[in-house]
Amino acid sequence: MPSTPACLIIGAGDGVGAALARAFAREGLAVCVTRRPRHMDKLEALAESIRATGGVAHAYGVDARNEDEMIALVDRIETEVGPIEVVVFNIGANVRFPVLETTAQVYSKVWEMAALAGFFSGREAARVMVPRGRGTILFTGATASTRGAAGFSAFAGAKAALRQLAQSLAREIGPDGIHVAHVVIDGMIDGTFARSIVSDIQPLLDGDDILKPDEIAKNYVWLHNQQRSAWTFEMDLRPFKETW
Repeated sequence: MPSTPACLIIGAGDGVGAALARAFAREGLAVCVTRRPRHMDKLEALAESIRATGGVAHAYGVDARNEDEMIALVDRIETEVGPIEVVVFNIGANVRFPVLETTAQVYSKVWEMAALAGFFSGREAARVMVPRGRGTILFTGATASTRGAAGFSAFAGAKAALRQLAQSLAREIGPDGIHVAHVVIDGMIDGTFARSIVSDIQPLLDGDDILKPDEIAKNYVWLHNQQRSAWTFEMDLRPFKETW
């Protein structure tokens, strides 16, 4: 049976997700990264870049909103890679719609991406971790997890639901030795989206005015390595100039 401890990252995009994969690979975990199947080329490129630096990485095209796919994914990793020690749920689902333009389809899709998929990820992680009495489950939150802004009714509702899910899981399976934590990322993050709306992002990076994915990832690794007598449930990360 495979014995290399694994880290499963649900939603390994080009920014935070990729940084998380690199960071946990440096910790010696076999990193298993997922995105929807249409992004497999980018996902394979990420996995290959980690392997090129000596890490272990596997790429899986999965729709995290699909219960059967999530069950099969966890079973496959446990069988082919090793015991899952860390699960990071990192799907963003950030959309802006005025409430009068928010259809049932929009609201449902955002909720499925940010809340239902989070539930499947947390439940399946618990299924394999609880019997072993160890493991870490980390959920990526956002400003909308705690504060609903105008134009973000769907996103705020979904992210708030994810936060409450994380709280419930922490209270239920924390005593079984499973560290559940929720990370509120409050501010603009350097990445493809930020660079598409900011013509010259370099001054923001030089001034530490924007969240840097690699710095975010260091905090996730720190959460995983916390000793259980002093676990953190919720951490918020923001640039030093961010208004909050």
